Amino acid sequence: MIEFRGAGPAEFTERLETVIDIYTAAMNPPEEQINGRKTIMRNHATYPNFQCYFAELRDSSPDMPAPEPVTVGFAYGFRGAPGQWWHDVVLRGLADRLGEEAAHAWMGHAFELAEIHVHPDYQGKGVGRAMITTLCAGRRERSAVLSTHDQPTAARHLYASMGFGDLLTRFVFPGGSEEYAIAGRPLPLT
Repeated sequence: MIEFRGAGPAEFTERLETVIDIYTAAMNPPEEQINGRKTIMRNHATYPNFQCYFAELRDSSPDMPAPEPVTVGFAYGFRGAPGQWWHDVVLRGLADRLGEEAAHAWMGHAFELAEIHVHPDYQGKGVGRAMITTLCAGRRERSAVLSTHDQPTAARHLYASMGFGDLLTRFVFPGGSEEYAIAGRPLPLT
């Protein structure tokens, strides 16, 4: 049985190796990017209203003592704020394409879903959807925003099925070459 357990910044940072293992299995990034990703994730844990959930597989056999749960996914986010790299880059991109008013409507009081990853062995079983729902429950921000590869991926389909609409497409982050979609939806999730 998979359960979702909240973790604060300290536990998230302590479990960063597990987080990176799941990220690597799900995303298959180039080896040279992993240390940078660790640094980014560690920094994210310092952001305002950081919240994380781990998806844990628990063996509920009544005949044996409960073993340690196996982490099969994680998701985290925080309140976006000026001075945060992703927030500032996306705000500028939205302002350029949609205008200042629309950019601030989406990003002015937003919950930024920074990372949502499920180990490939557990994808397609509702784990990602449940983590997003759990992560967004009770949030006081006006909107939820995220970025995802601008391709017809399972993740992109999941976000659309949960009401996330494209705010920007074919968006390239500074220093990058891959195209992303920036998606958002009003909170609360229904």
